[in-house]
Amino acid sequence: MQKNLKMLDELQAIDLRIDGYSVEKSTLEGEITALDGKVAEAGSAITEKNSTLAVLEEEKGALEEGIAAENENIARSEAHQKEIKTQKEYQAVSKEIGTAKKLIAEMEEQILQKSVQIDELRVEISGLEESLSSFEKNTDTQKGEIQARIGLLDEDIVRSTTFRDEIVKSLPSSMMRRYGMLREQRRGIAVVEARDGSCLGCNMQIPPQLYNTLFRLDELITCPHCQRILVLRREE
Repeated sequence: MQKNLKMLDELQAIDLRIDGYSVEKSTLEGEITALDGKVAEAGSAITEKNSTLAVLEEEKGALEEGIAAENENIARSEAHQKEIKTQKEYQAVSKEIGTAKKLIAEMEEQILQKSVQIDELRVEISGLEESLSSFEKNTDTQKGEIQARIGLLDEDIVRSTTFRDEIVKSLPSSMMRRYGMLREQRRGIAVVEARDGSCLGCNMQIPPQLYNTLFRLDELITCPHCQRILVLRREE
């Protein structure tokens, strides 16, 4: 039993170490996900800006087509104006030409405004793309470092798990069932040290008779308060 208790205590240490590796690995994977999210967010911002740019360019193109159409109308009206013989009809065509020219002026003003917006947006997109490129390089470097750390953790987990499996093979199945159940119930800590008459798992006093039984090392003793398995960790 003494050997089993010692191995069980060692198993607890290995499991806690594996737990720590797994938590750190999960945290690092979360950091990679966060970095990817930031890159995607920056890319989405650029995509949104490009969509806005496309709309502005389309609107500018429509205005230019409108101006071209109005100029054609003016040319036809001016040509027709030369053939007009009545003053009333001449004035009507002149009014149409004036309205068309006014509309052209308004569209030219809109084109100018959109051209300014387009130029500003292109500069902004260029800056965002440059920043994204730099950010992606930095992110790739960070991800590489994180992946390297995750690789080391995986190696530690495999190594510790192999050692753990060897210990498990040497322990009675009934003891492992008890250990596993306590691990689930007590946040991963099933084995704790008893020292100076107290359980270091729950810091409660152990009945003196039960505490003295621990020194015989001939049976598995649990804390009457937290039910964890008690061990004595005396120096060799």
